[in-house]
Amino acid sequence: MTNKIQNMLPSKQKVFIVAEIGKSFIQTEAEQSVDEYLDNARALVRAAYEAGADAVKFQTHRVDDEQLNVSAISPHFSHVQRYAWVKRNSEATPLRFWQEIKNYADELGILFFSTPMSRGAAQLLEKVGMPVWKVASSDILDFVLLDYIAATGKPIIISTGMSTPEELDMAMDFLKQRTNDIILLHCVSKYPCPPNELYLDTIPYLAKKYAVPVGFSDHSIGIESSIAAVGKGACIIERHFSFSRDLWGSDHKVSMTPPELKQMGVAIRRRDYIDPSQFGAGVKVLDENESALRPVFRKSLVAGQDIKAGDKLTKEMLYAMRPQLNYLALPSQSYIDILGKIALKDLKKFEPITNEILQ
Repeated sequence: MTNKIQNMLPSKQKVFIVAEIGKSFIQTEAEQSVDEYLDNARALVRAAYEAGADAVKFQTHRVDDEQLNVSAISPHFSHVQRYAWVKRNSEATPLRFWQEIKNYADELGILFFSTPMSRGAAQLLEKVGMPVWKVASSDILDFVLLDYIAATGKPIIISTGMSTPEELDMAMDFLKQRTNDIILLHCVSKYPCPPNELYLDTIPYLAKKYAVPVGFSDHSIGIESSIAAVGKGACIIERHFSFSRDLWGSDHKVSMTPPELKQMGVAIRRRDYIDPSQFGAGVKVLDENESALRPVFRKSLVAGQDIKAGDKLTKEMLYAMRPQLNYLALPSQSYIDILGKIALKDLKKFEPITNEILQ
């Protein structure tokens, strides 16, 4: 494990357990106030602390540079349009939300961090102070975001779900030119994931291929797969965390409850062994269920402001935004390639960036 991550861990502890609260402070279809969301979030942080987690992790959204206002619905949460869902999350979590949650976690003595779902979200979190960045598997090719967080010099934890081997190579090449502090999390982007499709052999495979520490972001139900993953070398176990799998929201149904998290942590720390072969043999490959998520969650390059014909493209002029679905624009991984090119026509904010309009 990298030195910067090691310095965050309790002494003599080799496996880092992360309670992924994510958006689980949203628990009802009816909207609530920021203060009510804060109360929900604090209760979850305390429950994770009391269950023995080493860290709590959230997800931070800024709709203005993450989600285009077009029709898109995720197969794993079809209750609402993506734009409305991301907008709700953005409005629920102003800067003071993150400041108060970080302060509360600090008081308890549990590490707090959050996944920025866009560069704008990362810029917001920088005002709070992040010890480490977590990149969602949906954003493994968001080079706008990766370029920004790598420049902060902080460790980066990146999930690998819904990606092909070639895409993971591309992301790792991009990051390794900018930082050596990288940890990968093997995961399967199914909600929930059947136990026999977890393919825990992927953990040592990724560790050997990329020479980085590897953990496991587990979207299955139950504690056995996470325990088995530690036996395969996982240095981090990340589990979605909620008070109930019956609450309303995107991730409750694949979450671990406080008693389950505590039971899992005890088993991991006493080094219980569970045969990993029951969780699928071999190395994970992208399957059709994960592929269905990609058009909704992958990003395209758009104008981040009004751009005049003749302007040279700078980082600040470009956003990487969801969805790629039915949006004819360059993919987010083309970001570095087009910096410095000249716009051949006027562009309004949020218009797509294509090769045809660049010199």
